[in-house]
Amino acid sequence: MARINLLPWRAERRKLRQKEFVSMLGLAAVVAVAISLLIVMYYNGQIQGQQNRNQYLRDQIVLVDQQITEIEELDKKKANLLARKQVIEQLQASRSQMVHLFDELVRTIPEGVRLNSIKQNGQSLTLEGRAQSNARVSSYMRNLEASGWMASPDLSIIEAKGDDKGLPNMFSLKVTLKNPSAVEEEAAPAAAPAPAAAGGAP
Repeated sequence: MARINLLPWRAERRKLRQKEFVSMLGLAAVVAVAISLLIVMYYNGQIQGQQNRNQYLRDQIVLVDQQITEIEELDKKKANLLARKQVIEQLQASRSQMVHLFDELVRTIPEGVRLNSIKQNGQSLTLEGRAQSNARVSSYMRNLEASGWMASPDLSIIEAKGDDKGLPNMFSLKVTLKNPSAVEEEAAPAAAPAPAAAGGAP
């Protein structure tokens, strides 16, 4: 005898499919949430890494700025030391010049001339004093020119002034100081004499 299934099998199968669909939907949702979390964690890690790199760069920039400041301070100290060294070298170079200068000032003063003040400004020397006459001042200027350590005497003022009857004329003149090495070169022979031509009349 044939058996007839009177159970609502279509409804049961529909329910089964609905359960499977809900299960798959839930699984897809869980997978989507997991993927989203992984993506968020990845980008958060990238952002954190970039922030760490940025902070490292900022720290290095601060260190470099400090080093630049230290280098600038060292450059200033170096410039000051070089300036001092140059001053010392100039003083050492001019030491012998000043000795010769005062020696020549004493030697070049003729009778009837007296110096009251000496002022130096670089390579220029201003001499102020009194003289018996204009001729005495002219003689003094010639002596200065011939001294080798002073050149180009330039008379600024000469006038009769004051109550000194013995030295009635007041004068002021300027001379240019010479470099000792240049004086030595001028004092050395300009050139050796050429040898005489060999040979002669037989």
